[in-house]
Order: sequence, then structure tokens, then C-alpha cells
Amino acid sequence: MNSPTEIVLLHGWGCDGSIWAGVKAHLTEAGHRVEALDFPGFGTSQEPPEAWGMEDYAAWFERWLTERGIVNPVLVGHSFGGRVAIIHASRNAVGKVVLVDAAGVKPRRGMTYYIKVWSFKAMKRLTPIVLGRARAQEMINRRRAAAGSADYRAASPVMRGTLSRVVNEDLRRHMPLIAAPTLLVWGSADTATPVSDARKMERLIPDAGLVVFEGAGHFSFLERPAQFAAVLDSFLKS
Repeated sequence: MNSPTEIVLLHGWGCDGSIWAGVKAHLTEAGHRVEALDFPGFGTSQEPPEAWGMEDYAAWFERWLTERGIVNPVLVGHSFGGRVAIIHASRNAVGKVVLVDAAGVKPRRGMTYYIKVWSFKAMKRLTPIVLGRARAQEMINRRRAAAGSADYRAASPVMRGTLSRVVNEDLRRHMPLIAAPTLLVWGSADTATPVSDARKMERLIPDAGLVVFEGAGHFSFLERPAQFAAVLDSFLKS
């Protein structure tokens, strides 16, 4: 094997670095130097002081790398972690990029979605006038709880604001700027970030290739650990 590679594993929303335990053990055994971080607001890390967007997380990650003296790493990002990897690799030198069921392509919204958004904004403006501030806030909170995803309902107020910001950021403009070889690994049954997103990324990233695990979902690297390890080893050696 060539000299050890510095690899950084970037977890998805609602997870932390421990989700990579099996992948980290495999890569470490192969002789690589591996870090699996906890993003602010996850695992053992403190929450951001306010609701962050993707630029805040990307800047934090750049500081994290600098503090550890990590240069030109291989980035492996799952879901939300893929967002950070995309931004970082678009403006910094990295060895390679692995995007696993990664987020970053903003879905097309139908009229029903925008009607819900507009009606919610109208409710936030009008209910305090009609019901008073306290009762209006109770109604707004119930509406948010009913409409939000499981991730949204489980999050603190700061992280709810963060989730609302990051999921609405479309990162396609960054993808053509990624110069490093990029591997896309996807589950064909992923409903959170569908394989159609992967095909868009494959077209936009200059040096990208896609591997699809049939029947796997959003956590394809956990559902197909042996396949993932084999594909990752091959990509790292190529």
C-alpha cells in the first residue's frame, strides 16, 4: 500500500462521529490515519451560539482542520456531512472526496409546499393580533410540531433554526468547482436524498463516478458494510 492517507469522516444530521465506527476501524486497520469528528450541535460538541447555515459549518470545519494540521485530506461525508465536504472541496485542496447519500441538491417544491409556507407565515403575523402573543405562540409551536420532520421535532430551538437554514441551501453551484476525484455511493431506495440527486452531482462534478447499492436506503454504508468497504478501498488505491 502507498503511504498512509489522512481521512476525515463527516457524519449526517442527527448522528455523530461514532456512526463511522466500523468504517474507521476498517480504514485504520488498512494503515490510514482517520478522524471522525462531531459537528457543533451533535455528539459531544456544543451547539452553535445561534442558528448556523452551511457557510458557518464549512468555516468551522476549515478551522478544525487547521488546528490539527490536517492538509489535503480525503473527505468522506454522509448526508449533511456531504454538504460540508462539497463546500470545502470546492475551495480547498483535498486528496479525494467520497459522498455517501449526500445532501446538497435542493428538491423542487410543488405549489402545495409553497401554500403551506405562505399560510404559516401569514398565521405567524396575524395570530398575535387576534389571539395575543402567548396563545399565538402556543398555536405556532403546535403547527411546527405537527408539520416538522422527526429531526426537526427532536432538535433544540437553535438546531431547529439551523436545520431550517441548511436544508434550504442548494449547493449545486459549488459542485463544478470540485477538482478532486469524487466517488458517489448511494442506496437505490434512499428517499431522503434520492439517487436522482446523485446523478445530478455526477453530471456537475468534473471527475465523479457513481456506485449504487441496490435496495439500500439513506444509510447505505451501514446497510452494505462489506460492499462499502470494498468500493472505498478500491477508490483510495486508484
